[in-house]
Amino acid sequence: MDQTSFRNFVIIAHIDHGKSTLADRLLELTGTIDPKKMKEQLLDTMDLEREKGITIKLQPVRMNYELDGRKYVLNLIDTPGHVDFSYEVSRSLAAVEGALLLVDATQGIQAQTLANLYLALEQGLTIIPVINKIDMSSADIEGTTKEIHKMLGQNEEVLAVSAKTGKGVPELLEYLIKKIPPPIKNEEEPFRALIFDSIYDAYKGVILYVRVIDGKLRRDQEVYLKGSGATTNALEVGYFVPSLSPSEYLLSGEVGYIATGLKDIKLCRVGDTIVLKKYLEDSPALPGYEPSVPMVFAGVYPTEANDYEDLREAFNKLNLNDAAFTFDPESSSALGRGFKIGCLGLLHLEIIKERIEREFNLEVILSTPSVRYRIKEKNKNEWKEIFSITQMPDQAVIDLIEEPWVEAEILTPRNYLGSVIKLLENSRGEYRSTEFLQAERAIIRYNLPLGEVIMNFYDKLKSVSAGYASLNYVPIGFRRGDLVRLDIFIAGERNESLSRIVVRDEAFDIGKKLIKMLKKTLPRQQFTVSLQAIIGGKILARENLPAMRKDVLAKLYGGDRTRKDKLLKKQKKGKKKMKEIGKIRIPSDVYLEIMKK
Repeated sequence: MDQTSFRNFVIIAHIDHGKSTLADRLLELTGTIDPKKMKEQLLDTMDLEREKGITIKLQPVRMNYELDGRKYVLNLIDTPGHVDFSYEVSRSLAAVEGALLLVDATQGIQAQTLANLYLALEQGLTIIPVINKIDMSSADIEGTTKEIHKMLGQNEEVLAVSAKTGKGVPELLEYLIKKIPPPIKNEEEPFRALIFDSIYDAYKGVILYVRVIDGKLRRDQEVYLKGSGATTNALEVGYFVPSLSPSEYLLSGEVGYIATGLKDIKLCRVGDTIVLKKYLEDSPALPGYEPSVPMVFAGVYPTEANDYEDLREAFNKLNLNDAAFTFDPESSSALGRGFKIGCLGLLHLEIIKERIEREFNLEVILSTPSVRYRIKEKNKNEWKEIFSITQMPDQAVIDLIEEPWVEAEILTPRNYLGSVIKLLENSRGEYRSTEFLQAERAIIRYNLPLGEVIMNFYDKLKSVSAGYASLNYVPIGFRRGDLVRLDIFIAGERNESLSRIVVRDEAFDIGKKLIKMLKKTLPRQQFTVSLQAIIGGKILARENLPAMRKDVLAKLYGGDRTRKDKLLKKQKKGKKKMKEIGKIRIPSDVYLEIMKK
């Protein structure tokens, strides 16, 4: 097919603005899916996506459509909307020429809408603003249009649709075909393609998701990966409809897949360039992607020590599908061997844990999440980066500590402006500016310590704004902080997975809150368990987790009192012995519960 008939685009929006629903309507309208097989959120293939109601993974699909007697090929990439998955969005944008900017008519522009818009504008994409949910009684089409015009300019045409009912979707489909430009024609050049995602298949090896930039690739041709230097044959090439559909070749401008047969997943990295081996010298590498910068770090440990190698293999395979997280081996005196992983946020961390447990059938324990700190020790001129509490030296040798800060944009209705500002001030925020999109909606810009943002700030923001405020943030560097190491001791032993780095002035309140929370969430043992929060040698808070009592007198029907005393004395002796040798095993859900508070 002629390349001028190709249209490559993404749908970008905030969470729950209707991206997946609009994708469903486009699939129906183009007849890509048999009506009998159609279901809601068809492109959200993971159970987690359906359970949480959010898109986690980008998902490409190829659609065919005829307009005015001409056949078109539409390559859509459905993208996530949460800030933690912005790397998925940036990779998708590099593979297309246009973007549908979807805005909920009942909520207006949100923080992540703006963030995704900026990413699309940086890529030079054609932007088509679309207002969704116009069928809702609370839809403010006029107000939302004004907000979009303020962001993009008064001359920009704004389309209005209802992805749920399908109203306006046919007009949108025709408009995007006319508005979004076709890819540049480079069919005569040597084959080059950008890898924007990948998966692992037990039979086909690593399957690369690619956007073909130049040339043409046929099945069984020998290909070369520029980054890793790997050579293999293209066992299969094809398209996403949305399942994998083999074809004879891939053309310049198309989005498709290449089954490599490679079993070593380290050879295939997102952002690499794949070329034909015979034209290696004439095929320079494509720019690729900026590597993702992890914002949140946590330890992940298998509950069974024998599962360590299985966990390593699981991370390798998951990293192929999710290039936004990093992992490195580490060990803990309490939890044994595990991995330190770096993620883009708390939701990203939780999703990784859930996928490890579901997709690879491994039970794991998460340590308390942390951020990257910089430490300068006394009598030393160099700065040292630490990613977890275990790497922090003794407080006495520390001269300076710096913590990462972010520039945050919070979009909120005017009614909740005071509550949101109070939350930001209590989070050690530094005010920058306020801008009103409309009389009733404002963008507040604050600088915040990243450590404050990752510890449940998003949920607190939703709470003080009745769910209407939204957040986006970008890193801006490091600043000096008065931080200390808060250790949690359980049954007299330091628990590194629950210890954390905190602000000195807040250490007492945090320690007291953690100990009380542990007392509520930890399962009771056969013996009394002491819970302590300690800085250096000073105990800030202490609680005792009462022992689980067993009624040893249940079998007695009466008799002499000495018989009861004998049994109670024996029980007391046994509990004392268990306290000396007993070990506390903390269930993984306790760590998650603590992490969310």
